[in-house]
Amino acid sequence: MTTLAPIIVTAVFGTQDFAWLDDLRRRHYPADRNRVPAHLTLFRHLAPDLAPELKRRLAAVTRGQSAPRGWIAGVLAMDGGVALRVESPELEAIRADLAEAFGAMLIPQDRAGWRPHVTVQNKAAPADARALRAQLAAEITRRPLVITGLAAWHYRGGPWEPLSRHMFA
Repeated sequence: MTTLAPIIVTAVFGTQDFAWLDDLRRRHYPADRNRVPAHLTLFRHLAPDLAPELKRRLAAVTRGQSAPRGWIAGVLAMDGGVALRVESPELEAIRADLAEAFGAMLIPQDRAGWRPHVTVQNKAAPADARALRAQLAAEITRRPLVITGLAAWHYRGGPWEPLSRHMFA
């Protein structure tokens, strides 16, 4: 019997953008802690019993809909790491609608303001984080980011287990 596990919702990247972001993450994220590929999290923890309703809503917001436009818009300093800031007003609107639908069922972290980003380094020594942040700030300019869909995953402590994938038109 499979135990119930919290659900994570992420954006799905285009093939080239995913390869680039995942390469950055593999090069800079501590290998012993890097259990999942590069991702943009919309929700960190939804209750497992929300799975049917979540799948229905994700299908509704993607089916026949154009993909939201997105951009890598800069480098973010994180406590012990570095992330790439993402801008996508259309994806923000989708997330806001989903957050409203699930309202009181969201954990405080998912209820708080959303800062879309892709983490490329975390839990690093402060000097390493500062060095990578400076390097990426010098290299990264605003660039389009292809968002092709939304995915839901079960979190079981290690690699995420796919629950559903919903692609934009």
